[in-house]
Amino acid sequence: MKTVRQLAEEIVAREGGFVNDPDDPGGATNHGVTIHTMRRLGLDLTGDGTVGSADVRALSRAQAVEIFIDHYWRAPRIDALPEALQPPVFDMHVNAGSNAVRILQRLLVDMGYDVAVDGAIGPQTIRAAHTAAADAPDHIADAYGIARRDYYYALADRRPASRKYARRRDGGKGGWIVRAEAFLAPRFRLSDRQHRERTASWG
Repeated sequence: MKTVRQLAEEIVAREGGFVNDPDDPGGATNHGVTIHTMRRLGLDLTGDGTVGSADVRALSRAQAVEIFIDHYWRAPRIDALPEALQPPVFDMHVNAGSNAVRILQRLLVDMGYDVAVDGAIGPQTIRAAHTAAADAPDHIADAYGIARRDYYYALADRRPASRKYARRRDGGKGGWIVRAEAFLAPRFRLSDRQHRERTASWG
């Protein structure tokens, strides 16, 4: 398995540089780190006493990597999960915060485990995840990836402004879906036709 630093560097590369999309609830973002995260951490990089877009622009790739390792890997205890689940849950945690853990917990509940869906990785979630991974070592990561993809589609169903992240202008798979499927075995990725059928109701 790749090291956490390698995983974090790959996430930074996927996230890209500075963007400030009005349709993105995350607001101004650079290397995947949102202005909300920087304010929570008090990262006043410009030294003007406030954390604003200029601070987001000033964030380096190296700083983003450290933020992801400290606050999106260590703090939520991603390293306590089975190895197969660590990369996709880490990537999703950067993208969607504690919803990454809720997706896992709902999956475990659907699999019959008694787990609270609270977005926190505690002993109950850790124990259930390891048992599930032991029972289905070749499938647990794919099951999570499918649940993640379903989460994105459902979010776009509910929020039309977010559909551009799940479906490109030409109707193909948007960034959210491509990102989720990057952690899926090829046989579980949707064909272009299946994706278009799934999003047809969006108009």
